[in-house]
Parts: sequence; structure tokens; C-alpha cells
Amino acid sequence: MSDNPSFVLRKVEDVAYEQRPIPEIKDDEVLVAVKKTGICGSDVHYLVAGRIGNFVVEKPMVLGHESAGVVAKVGPKVKHLKVGDRVAMEPGATCRVCDDCKRGRYELCPEIIFAATPPYDGTLARYYPIPADLCYKLPDNLTLEDGAMMEPLSVAVHAVANVGQLRANQSVVVFGAGPVGLLCMAVARALGASRVVAVDIVPSRLEFARKFAATETYTPPKLEQGESRLAYSERNAKAMMQQLGIEERGPAGVDIVVEASGAEVSIQTGIHIAKHGGTFIQLGMGQAEVTIPVTTLLVKEINFKGSFRYGPGDYQLAIALVSQGKIDLKPLVTHRFSFDQAIQAFQTTRVGKSEDGKPVIKAVISGPDVDPNDPL
Repeated sequence: MSDNPSFVLRKVEDVAYEQRPIPEIKDDEVLVAVKKTGICGSDVHYLVAGRIGNFVVEKPMVLGHESAGVVAKVGPKVKHLKVGDRVAMEPGATCRVCDDCKRGRYELCPEIIFAATPPYDGTLARYYPIPADLCYKLPDNLTLEDGAMMEPLSVAVHAVANVGQLRANQSVVVFGAGPVGLLCMAVARALGASRVVAVDIVPSRLEFARKFAATETYTPPKLEQGESRLAYSERNAKAMMQQLGIEERGPAGVDIVVEASGAEVSIQTGIHIAKHGGTFIQLGMGQAEVTIPVTTLLVKEINFKGSFRYGPGDYQLAIALVSQGKIDLKPLVTHRFSFDQAIQAFQTTRVGKSEDGKPVIKAVISGPDVDPNDPL
């Protein structure tokens, strides 16, 4: 049986619609009719480069992993979901038996089957099979578009609340005001941060950040001719601390730095501005190798941590923050496309703005036969 149109990456710069068989589900799985899917930077990167690190596209792969939909079929062992339920979909199925899964760090599972990460297909199709416990029922006051945004929001929740262990009244600096950086700011504010500083080189992004969640913004200076990156980052950090009244210690210090851009100079600057004994979260993925001021990291006893995807409790907290009105996701969705406009959606995200010049924060593609202007 086949009525499952899918948006497939065949190879670099080559995408097409294909009709795929409707997936069979296991006893503990559900089949979800996918209604809304956000475009992630990783999707675009696979389209442009065909790989991210060791994950290489070697055969055709369905794109997409930021999705929500309606349960269309339920396996016999599934008790908490029924056909018609509206769900957010956590797109990484783990083995559940390795050391990492057993100790509650399932995002580190070496056997994870993650949507649209080679060689596994993603969610940009009419139907997607998924373990039932990775589907989260949406409250009535949330739309399926909100549901699709739970994936990037859970990335932010994991970084700020889980890895960063943010406490109320702490101060946070976020480097990078893209979708995930903005969501980190929103999570920090929702959880009681007293100060949230947005750092970016694009003025329009900072303007949006200030309206959305940041209490303050900072625009780094330009690199001077002949200046090394390390020297620039030290100069930038001093300027930032002076401009914003940031101290190396005490209440005016920065408790948590979230690096959400992947830029080498942002990583360097972040280490310089973090308070003694503070926390640095590396969330952005940029160059595979960077130079850092390691002595500064050492003598300040900075807790330098990586944050990867999401783990136990992150989706639930993300849904709670939005359903309780503590985070509003709607301003982030700037562009909406129908399923047959997926190529245009990817191109718009890739260039960062639509033909009318409107900057892209998050583009959402609706499922087949779904009105893109209906958030459902």
C-alpha cells in the first residue's frame, strides 16, 4: 500500500518527491500523519554538503525531523495514545539497554536512530513510524505548529535547564541569535534568569532578540587587519564587559554562557566573559577544531560542557513552558510553506530571507494536503 509522498535528498543539491510505501509499525509504535515540520540548519547542511561530521549521505534519505502530527495507527501494546491524538514527535529512538540509556543519558546512545541523520529517513512525508513513548500529547491550547517547534525548544531546554542547571536569578549570555539561540534566551527568562544578554553580528537578529526574550544585546566589533582571533576575542570580551557592566566575580558576573553559534571567536570570547566558577555550554556546531584560551578556562575553573540534542524530561518541560504561557513560539515562525513548496522552503532558509526580503527565523512545511496557513 502506497500513499506516502516523501521529500527525499538523493545526493548533494538533488532533492525530489518520491512515493514511498506506508511504513509498518511495531507493537510499541504508532504511525503519525505528519502535519507540520520545521526546517533545521542540519537539513540544509545535508542538502548543501551531503554530510555533517561522520554522518554522510550515501543513499537517498527523507529530510526533516522537527515535526508534529496526528496519530493514524496504534500498535497493540500502546496504551496511552489513540488514533486522532495530536502529538509532538521526539525524533530519536534509542536502544534503551546501553550504559548511557540506563543512566538517563539516552541522547548519548551509540545506537540512536535519529530522523534525517544518515542512513535513517526523516519526517517530511505523509506518515512516519515512531515509538509511542516518543510522542507527547499536545494540550488543547497548543497548535501542531507549536508541536513542531518543541524539537528546537527541547534542544534549548536541554542546554539551559538540564546541562546548564540554570537557577532563578542567575545571569546568562547567549552567543548567536538564530532559532536555537533565541529559544535558549526564552528558556532562561522563563526559568527566572535575572539577565539574558544576546550577542550577534546581525542587527536585525538582535532587534528581534530584544523584543522576544533578551534583556540586553551586544554587537561585537569587527576584526582588525592583522589581528589574531585570540587577540580579537580578548579585546571583544573587555569591550563587552565594560559596555554591559559585567564583572569577573560576584553578582555582576555571568553565571552561564551558552554558545549557540559555533563561531570560534564566540567560543573564545565566552570563556573570557564567564565568571570564575561559572558554566560554559557549547551548543552551536561550527568548525570541527577551534583554538581556545585554555589557561583562562583552567584558572577560572569554568565548567565547560557540551550539549547535544535532548534527553529525559526535556520535551515535557518544553511543552509545559509553552502551554503555561511562559514561552510564545509564534513569533519565531516567520515563513510557512505547503508540502509541494518544500524546495522553495529550503532555498528560502538557505539564503536567510524570502523573495520579499523578509528575514527567516523558522520556516515550517505543512504535510501533504494541509493548508500552510492553518496552524492546526
